[in-house]
Amino acid sequence: MTSEGEAVLVYKITNTAGASVELCNIGASIIAINVPDSEGNMTDVALGYKEWQSYLQDPAAMCKSVGRYANRIAGGRFELNGKEFILARNNGPNHLHGGVDGFGTRVWEGSVEGNQVVFTLTSEDGDQGYPGELAVQVAYYWSEENELDITYRAVSNDDTIVNLTNHLYLNLDGAQSGSVLNHTLQLNCSKFLPINSVQIPTGELADVEGTPMDFRSAKSFAQDFDSDFNYMQQVRGYDHCFVVDGWKRNILGKVGCLMSEKSGRKVEILSSQPGVQIYTGNWLQDAPANKEGKRFHDHDGVAIECQAWPDSPNHPDFPSVELKAGEMYIQKIVYRFGLL
Repeated sequence: MTSEGEAVLVYKITNTAGASVELCNIGASIIAINVPDSEGNMTDVALGYKEWQSYLQDPAAMCKSVGRYANRIAGGRFELNGKEFILARNNGPNHLHGGVDGFGTRVWEGSVEGNQVVFTLTSEDGDQGYPGELAVQVAYYWSEENELDITYRAVSNDDTIVNLTNHLYLNLDGAQSGSVLNHTLQLNCSKFLPINSVQIPTGELADVEGTPMDFRSAKSFAQDFDSDFNYMQQVRGYDHCFVVDGWKRNILGKVGCLMSEKSGRKVEILSSQPGVQIYTGNWLQDAPANKEGKRFHDHDGVAIECQAWPDSPNHPDFPSVELKAGEMYIQKIVYRFGLL
């Protein structure tokens, strides 16, 4: 129980092969993903904490459902229908992942519905500065083929903005196995969004060709990790949004694939969102103790966050994140685990 008397619940979904996913109602989060390696050994590949209390105040947003707006909004402000809205600032001058008390810090209502675990949350009008009362739902489904299907839904009683995702950190060699910089990544992304010194998109859509951002052919994070390209040294690695090729609204498309030669595991990522933020766990040393009770090191995991583009409300030419009153927001992410 939390200090406010809210029950902390954990759900486990196991398929007939013994692979499983564990979920928690704090932040509607993923706390474990147990999948086999090339030798059949079942290992947890999702990063997480030893103590459940660590999930309540969590600067790393560890495997959480983040919102009302994932990623950054410049200056913590945006305009909608001619009115300016001021949001909580919790990332220097910016608003990040829904603010000081974003969705990832909340205790959601959890339930089992058929073969899914469903979490719900109500965000009141004015919450963190956002307009409209927003009813949010996230449904998790774990298949016999080791596919984790995540579906976000939301509806508001007033026009607002929404951008929901899961901040899942993966290490395909195991949650406590060390650096992911030797993992390889392939992305179906020919362009990325350059950032300024406070990690806000400049508005340009830049070609990845000839830059460290080119993952069109699989390569390791380590290959270009020491580059000083587009603030990589300042942000201590990759923390950039990539533009998904061929994106069409409300259509599930392939984003890319993360792979580890060491364990023989891979995970294909599919999404209905126009962007994917690649974050190589550059500040994980500041997070609470890991599942073994030990200190995290930077780059112990990588987050592949399927989402709208950062700061979209302040860029009219970016894909819209506006949600009209009474309309249904729905986005889907699929992590398809397998072997090389």
